[in-house]
Amino acid sequence: MSTVLRKILVTCAFPYANGSIHIGHMLEHIQADIWVRYQRMRGHEVWFISADDAHGTAIMLKSETLGISSHKLIKNIQKEHQIDFMNFNISYDNYHSTHSIENLYLLRKIFTCLNNKGLIQEKIISQFYDNIKKIFLPDRFIQGICPVCRSDNQYGDNCEECGATYEPIDLINPISVISKKKPILKNTKHLYFDLTFFTDFLKKWIYSGVLDDSVIKKTEEWLKVGLKSWGISRDAPYFGFKIPNFPNKYFYVWLDAPIGYISAFKNLCFKNKELNFNELWHKESSYELYHFIGKDIIYFHTLFWPSILEAVSLRKPNGIFVHGYLTMNGLKLSKSRGFLIKASDWIKYLDSDSLRYYYASKLSNNINDIEMNLEDFVQKINSDIVNKLVNLASRNASFINKYFNGYLSNKLNDNGLYQHFIDMSNKIENFLEKREFSFVIKESMKLIDIANQYINEKKPWKIEIIETNMNELQNICTMGINLFRIVMIFLKPILPDLAIKTEFFLISNLTWESIKKPLLSHKINKFTPLYERISFKKISQLINLYK
Repeated sequence: MSTVLRKILVTCAFPYANGSIHIGHMLEHIQADIWVRYQRMRGHEVWFISADDAHGTAIMLKSETLGISSHKLIKNIQKEHQIDFMNFNISYDNYHSTHSIENLYLLRKIFTCLNNKGLIQEKIISQFYDNIKKIFLPDRFIQGICPVCRSDNQYGDNCEECGATYEPIDLINPISVISKKKPILKNTKHLYFDLTFFTDFLKKWIYSGVLDDSVIKKTEEWLKVGLKSWGISRDAPYFGFKIPNFPNKYFYVWLDAPIGYISAFKNLCFKNKELNFNELWHKESSYELYHFIGKDIIYFHTLFWPSILEAVSLRKPNGIFVHGYLTMNGLKLSKSRGFLIKASDWIKYLDSDSLRYYYASKLSNNINDIEMNLEDFVQKINSDIVNKLVNLASRNASFINKYFNGYLSNKLNDNGLYQHFIDMSNKIENFLEKREFSFVIKESMKLIDIANQYINEKKPWKIEIIETNMNELQNICTMGINLFRIVMIFLKPILPDLAIKTEFFLISNLTWESIKKPLLSHKINKFTPLYERISFKKISQLINLYK
């Protein structure tokens, strides 16, 4: 077992502050939270942060539509997001906003540093302009046909079908999302970050163990084509931070959003005086830094972000963990595409552990998409959690409660079998560390099957209730309870609500260190149902909200 204690900072990509969290978003936050909870169980010092991405044209337009200020909108949305994450047991140490004093301070400091080093260039460019709404159009407000794969309805910066990145003016048949009219081209001056300067650095950095193979492959494609200078400014009207000494220019959201990782931690340092900001962010930091992101923002995190950090002599991430999209019936769950189930709606009809478990059963450390099938979801939760896992506890606890006043016996009935479960902990640890959560579920269910088979063979319900048989009955059921307990320790990062109920039932904490030490001569509580079967009726009620 690991003895070297680590110091770790974990971040998730920031949800955009113009709408609700849906279950597609929740995939990433659950994935990261499982990993964080596991690391905490192993005794490591882990800080887990995120924030609302609170700038951009979309927020300005949304607030205009609602008839409220952008400040009011982002405040309301942040509150809503925090409730959603709390409902799904996402254990953030700090959840901040990019519209903060810390972010403004760091953004200006970093921009000044980049400018002083000659890494900021001014260019006059042609940009799409909506002549009806009198606004320069951000990439996400232009749609057209991808110039690479010819897919329709693609955004102005990248194609969701083939993953190509391009300039908005490369789009075929562009249309303004705001007015639904063809935009005109208009000249404007913008600031650019010289990303090309970092080509050699990036070619080394991407092979330093930071990226998984599939992500390296994607990043190599961009490096092969050749990097371009990166636009970091936007024209007024815009909701964001103004660029000093450049009238009517604002910092582009993709410059201030990743800097939000630093500012969210800086804000945490204000709240927790024991934390040292420089200790984490300086170039030789002993802390580990990991970003959990979706595959649609690889470019920003594997090229743009490390170059900014290198330019200003701050530490780089130790790992960028990338997941695929969540799909339902083959369609990507996307706020902008209008296909989603809101997290707040899910929690009205279903519980958070069920979604966490289902995602875990499909998550690995690659960038493959994950298909959500609601029939499969119901079957999996009822089969694995209700029929196998909780049933193992229930069938053994009934005898312990009824005949032994809640006391487990002073010995295990099968030390060899218990040892097999202990030995599996090394395998489970490896899977949890490497984010191979689907294998954690598979192996845990194999163990539960073995435990249930053991009880089926011993048939405690057939043992005659006479004094000479009572030790054997108590030993068998004690064995069953202890096997259940080990598997629940493995699943604790995935099923936090069930873990809390289990700890109350067992009157014992589910800790990694206690795997080797069985509960013997120990009193447990009277068994009460730990988990409720999911009905198709609840699923229907949820789906009906969207019809």
